[in-house]
Amino acid sequence: MLDDALLLDSTRPVGTANNTLGCPERSSQGVPSSCQAPASSWYVLRVSYSRELKVKALLDQRGVRTFVPMIWRKKTEGGMTERKLVPAVGNLCFVHWTRPAIDDFIRGYGDSSPVHYYWDRTSGCPMTVPEKAMEDFIKVSSSMDEDLIYITQISDKLREGQSVKVKHGPFAGVTGKIVRIRKSRRIMVELPGMLAVVSAYVKPENVEIID
Repeated sequence: MLDDALLLDSTRPVGTANNTLGCPERSSQGVPSSCQAPASSWYVLRVSYSRELKVKALLDQRGVRTFVPMIWRKKTEGGMTERKLVPAVGNLCFVHWTRPAIDDFIRGYGDSSPVHYYWDRTSGCPMTVPEKAMEDFIKVSSSMDEDLIYITQISDKLREGQSVKVKHGPFAGVTGKIVRIRKSRRIMVELPGMLAVVSAYVKPENVEIID
């Protein structure tokens, strides 16, 4: 059984989920030239002090494509329960832009910039996400289904699931792994080295097995 401490979902109050994610922050200075991608890529940014939506808004105004995974939370106050849409994983923002442009954006904040890269421990470069994985992740996450689940630590058992492609419905074209969580058959889309999103129930006839 998957440890619920590793799941981020709409049934858990804010602050009780495991938000450990990514690599240590480092300055953008002194990065090897081999890390400079010539074209736009999906970069992973860490935004401190819960400013991820503010940073997203600034970049959106510049016409830059961004994505912050959101999730519904229930908050009870004064005897009344309210549903709020909040970031699913704190301090995280995906940005489809070039390295030089992101560097300039970060430097624009000065020495106290709240924006940092996530770093790939293996390559020593800022972390990027493959285009196909990111598009599938966005498609599933954007459904805003209350039964969505985010996983911050992906077990080997989940990765052993059958690879499939969704043929019909809102997730058509998405590829991922079939997993069973809370007695429900779902599709898991993983961002390598980071996290995964797991869809709500998917009908068997809507998927096809792929190699």
